[in-house]
Amino acid sequence: MDKNNRPSKEEYYLEIAKAVSKRSPCIRRRYGAIIVKDDTIVSTGYNGPARKVLNCYEIGCIKDALNLPHGSSYELCPGVHAEENAVVNAARSGANVLGGVLYIYGENTKDNEIVEAIPCNRCKRILINAGIEEVVMKTISGIKKIKVSEWIKEDSENYIKIWNSRKEK
Repeated sequence: MDKNNRPSKEEYYLEIAKAVSKRSPCIRRRYGAIIVKDDTIVSTGYNGPARKVLNCYEIGCIKDALNLPHGSSYELCPGVHAEENAVVNAARSGANVLGGVLYIYGENTKDNEIVEAIPCNRCKRILINAGIEEVVMKTISGIKKIKVSEWIKEDSENYIKIWNSRKEK
């Protein structure tokens, strides 16, 4: 914040993403995402099941019931990630996200501690295809920015490594 207690744009947008996260019905972690283009919020999303599908508040968490760790077994969880929902909600309303910036905030539900909201591989690829240029996230130590072009390079290099290791066998 500056001397007038006016938050930076990043802090401002991350606080809005934090407010969006409060709508999440996930009983493990809450995430909120907003997409900003030309200094205008064009979409928001939080993690939770698809529209009209039962949520964890109503029935319980399948990953807790099976004692599964965070960041795994996405196929068992009915949740749609905050980043995915922000892109989908933009599409539903006809908003253009090409060249936009995604701001994402995450926290544990039990203690409200900030968690680094690094997008999973599936979400990274969705953000690449949607044309998002940068992801900004709140971390315990401050603000972290990631250029989506880094993910394109990383994904391509990983694919080449996998392909080459297959050919060597």
